[in-house]
This record gives sequence, C-alpha cells and structure tokens, in this order.
Amino acid sequence: MLAGVSVNFEGRDIISIKDFSLEEINHILKTASNIEPLATKGSEMLRGKILATLFFEPSTRTRLSFESAMHKLGGSTIGFAEAEMASVKKGENLADTVRTVESYADVLAIRHPLEGAARLAAEFAKVPVINAGSGAEEHPTQALLDLYTMKKEKGKIDGLKIAFVGDLRYGRTVHSLAYALSLYKVELYLVSPKTLKMRREVLQTIKEKIPVVEKTTLDKIIPLVDVLYVTRIQKERFPDPAEYAKVKGSYRIDAQSLSEAKKDLTILHPLPRVDEIAPDVDNTPYARYFQQVWNGIVVRMALLALILGARK
Repeated sequence: MLAGVSVNFEGRDIISIKDFSLEEINHILKTASNIEPLATKGSEMLRGKILATLFFEPSTRTRLSFESAMHKLGGSTIGFAEAEMASVKKGENLADTVRTVESYADVLAIRHPLEGAARLAAEFAKVPVINAGSGAEEHPTQALLDLYTMKKEKGKIDGLKIAFVGDLRYGRTVHSLAYALSLYKVELYLVSPKTLKMRREVLQTIKEKIPVVEKTTLDKIIPLVDVLYVTRIQKERFPDPAEYAKVKGSYRIDAQSLSEAKKDLTILHPLPRVDEIAPDVDNTPYARYFQQVWNGIVVRMALLALILGARK
C-alpha cells in the first residue's frame, strides 16, 4: 500500500477487476506475499467463519482453491458444485438462492454461466460476494493470481511485454487480466483467430491506457515477450459447434516453438489445458502454470482475510 493511501476491503464484494484501483490491487498482492507462509503452516485467523461456494457451473481448480484457502485460514466451507445439486433444479431463482445461503455463511463465492450473475447476487446478498467466474465475462480472482505469479516470477509487472494467445473472445480470464494489466506500464500482444478476437469493450478500454498489438499468428511474437499467457479454445462457450471446429487447435506451444524464446520467458495458463501446450513444455524452465495453481490458494487466502477483516 502506498503511503497516504487508505485501503479497506472489509465487507467488500469482488465482482469485477475494474472496480479496483492500482493501489488496491497492489495492496492485495502485498497481502498475498505476506500471507503466503500461512499457506504451508496454516492459521486460525478465520476460525468460526464460513465460506459458501455456489458453483452453478463445473469447476475443479477454482472451487477447490477457494475451499483450500478457507481451510488453511481455520475457516470452514459449505456449498454445491453444480446447479443439479441445488434447489435451482426445483426452479428457485438466483436471488432466492443467495438470500437463503447468506444465512448460513459469512462470504459467498459464486460461479455462474450467465454474465452479470455475480453482480446480481451481490445486489441481493447482505454478506460479501466473490465472483468466481461469470459466463464469458470476467474472472477477477484469476486475474489477481496471474498478476501475483508474474510479480513472483519476474520481480515486477511494469515494463513487461505480455502476449495473450488463444480464445480472447470467450476467455473470461483474459478479460479480467487485460483490465488489470492496463493499470500498469506494460505492452500487450493479443494473438487469436479473427473470430476469437478480444471483446470490443475490453479492447477499447485497454487501448486508451497501454500499447496493444493484435495478431492472428505467433510469428515473431515469442522472441519478443517476457510472459506468454496461453488459453484453450473453449468449446463449451461456442453457440455453433461448426464454428468451434474451424478454430480448434489454432495454436500449439511445444518445446521446439520456444527455441528462440527469451531465457527467462514465463509461460502461464489458467488451466485446464487441452492441446494448446504440449507436455514437453512442462519440464522446461518456462512452464509456470502449475505454480499458478498454488498461487491461487495464496491470493484467495489474502482476499478472504481482507474481506472478512482478519487483515487490513
């Protein structure tokens, strides 16, 4: 936190990365760095507190990461992993689900296939709501853990050249991360098929703040960048299977394709991957996507501690 800047997260919703200033994001990253030792040895700072995970859409990493973070801080978790396991199947609307579950918990983490669902939930909830992924819109906690990973690996964020590769239209992780990176002094390369270009509203916002280059091929990009952020082509987001078939496998990063990369290149991926990063990349010094998983626990620990008032 910068001198003279007051930051207060207690009771606050985490809906969009656009809701946060650079100072607030840096405060979250600093809190995560300070709290990381507790991810190994544990803590009781949230003892008696309950996190409810409302996942209306399948998830492995995000849901387990939130639950692990809460348990490592001494708290407990309740919730469901898909809508079929909740009263939604009986016809209950989102507002009623939220107003019911808030009686059982101190904070809600919600994932929903519809854009705007997390913000709607926050309007009805009296306890803090964390957006754990809303349709193809945003995924703010993923952006924060991505920033944390970059800072850990590179020692800084300002001055980096970063390339996003893959599905930039439906990839909610890159939307949130692009908004966040636009607050720093970075150069951004956007590599995607023409049909999967970055959403117009995201592009318009970030282009006003940082240099942005759009490409359809990786040609000459890899040797330029410090961070390569790879995303999968998301089949489940496509309204037309034929359109998915046209772009499936558009990009594939393998060890050979990295022959001209910078020695300290960092490769990130929000996971799960399909075929966009070959297994032979896993054992290179560039691969940091599994470290991202650990960093996700750390950052979510920091957010829970801040929101529930255990850390200032």
